[in-house]
Amino acid sequence: MLSGDEIRRLGIVDVDVVGSLAQHALFQPNGVDLSLQALWRFGAAGSLGQTNADRHLPERQDLTFDADGWISLEPGAYGLRYAESVDLPANCGGLCFPRSSLLRMGLHVPTAVWDAGYDGRGERLLQVSNPQGVRLQRGARIVQLVVFRLTAAASAGYAGSYQHENRL
Repeated sequence: MLSGDEIRRLGIVDVDVVGSLAQHALFQPNGVDLSLQALWRFGAAGSLGQTNADRHLPERQDLTFDADGWISLEPGAYGLRYAESVDLPANCGGLCFPRSSLLRMGLHVPTAVWDAGYDGRGERLLQVSNPQGVRLQRGARIVQLVVFRLTAAASAGYAGSYQHENRL
């Protein structure tokens, strides 16, 4: 596992997009925090078949933060985008874990593997299980990306349809 200092030194996570939060505060002993940039509801059903041609992501209904950057969410499933972009080298992979504060409030961000060679501003699922809902502020640190070194560099980096997603 790479330390937060090594992730910073290697430039794996671009924190230049972070607003008022001190950039160094994102780097943790065992990874780097990623913060909330955008949220949406799912507006229709999706489909997933055996090939990419049979994969259809549901339409999105973008949610709006108030003038102070806050939003209130009821229980349910939401899509989210991180503010920071990630550029994993060919010899590293990653996993995101929800910050403990999120879990203590009844929220969860399920993880998925971040493949070696992935480059982009990731999107994930936010599950609000708290029956009372939650208030979140844009820029809040919500997950920790843990980066680990592979035993050997991947022969080919990630080349899927999400490569370079949401790059500014």
